[in-house]
Amino acid sequence: MLDAVYYADLGLSSIYDKVLTGRRLSYDDGLELFNCPDITAVGALAFHVRCRLHADAAFYVVNRQINYTNICVSTCVFCAFHRSAASDAGAFTLSREEILARLRKADQSPLRLDELHIVGGCHPELPLAWFEDLLRTVLDLNPQLSVKAFTPVEIAHFANIEGVSSLEILKRLKTAGLVMMPGGGAEIFDETLRPQICPHKADAKTWLRISGEAHSLGIKTNCTMLFGHLENFAQRVDHLCRLREQQDKSGGFTCFIPLPFLTENSALKLPDDKLGPQRGLDQLRTVAVSRLMLDNIPHIKAYWIMLGPKLAQTALWYGADDLDGTIIEEHIGHMAGAASSRGLTIQNLEAMIRSSGFRAVRRNAVFDCLGPYNAEAQP
Repeated sequence: MLDAVYYADLGLSSIYDKVLTGRRLSYDDGLELFNCPDITAVGALAFHVRCRLHADAAFYVVNRQINYTNICVSTCVFCAFHRSAASDAGAFTLSREEILARLRKADQSPLRLDELHIVGGCHPELPLAWFEDLLRTVLDLNPQLSVKAFTPVEIAHFANIEGVSSLEILKRLKTAGLVMMPGGGAEIFDETLRPQICPHKADAKTWLRISGEAHSLGIKTNCTMLFGHLENFAQRVDHLCRLREQQDKSGGFTCFIPLPFLTENSALKLPDDKLGPQRGLDQLRTVAVSRLMLDNIPHIKAYWIMLGPKLAQTALWYGADDLDGTIIEEHIGHMAGAASSRGLTIQNLEAMIRSSGFRAVRRNAVFDCLGPYNAEAQP
């Protein structure tokens, strides 16, 4: 499958050798992979790495996502989810009782949740005490439930509202029951591009610093990259390299999630060459390059909400090893134009994995396996 002569003909001999011997790829290597004319050659290298790490396992989680508000001070240009004020059409803020009602309904179903995922906009008025109380109440309701909540951007916002350090915010949330953080808000780190798409959001240094602070407290986190908008390949590779460097320092990133930009309902309009069916190939290539570049981050997620189930299945052959989960109710991607279902059943997810040629492994929020798992390398 991995023919050295063919990779030499593509000009990828050095990358081929590094991948097969487990050596780190460079920034220039990442650019070469993005520019390689044969996407299947890039995918085959990424598949080799994912099998070395996880054999034929593909992970999923039984989770419930709750987007608590879309009222947000950040006003990112690309975001179809946010509203500036409660009076705006489509604006919402869930009460604690509404959130708990959703959790009770999920908890009383046959699903038996393994993860509660809480994420929302940077609301200008909700104090940190509201979130601390929410976490404690959730854990009173289900002490075994792992809570994954609040991006580094939300943490920075809480710190600004409370007038304390982000580290203090993290300590208080951990005491209240936080065990994991999602990786949203990273977008693209490049300092020339970030002000064009999210000028009021925490900058790259802040996002990375807060992630490192969470790791220092034992809070694991995910990390993301929003791609397929105004960025170029060089800015994508730079983003991946910065995540890898932070992981070398703090070691708490569990999973990387490449998030394709969804164009519908966004104020960020793209040129024609950024649109069309070819975007699917770019999304698969980005998954593959991410797996190859992020040698110190264990998992790569094919987020079926954003990719769609069919492309997410294909991404398992391009380096991804995780499909996320049941989700049940998701607003952020769907308000941006996602055409996927709002939720899947355990049977749906396991069938997706098995029909793709992989072995379904159920996990929890921090990627502890909840069933048999053997990650022996494939030949």
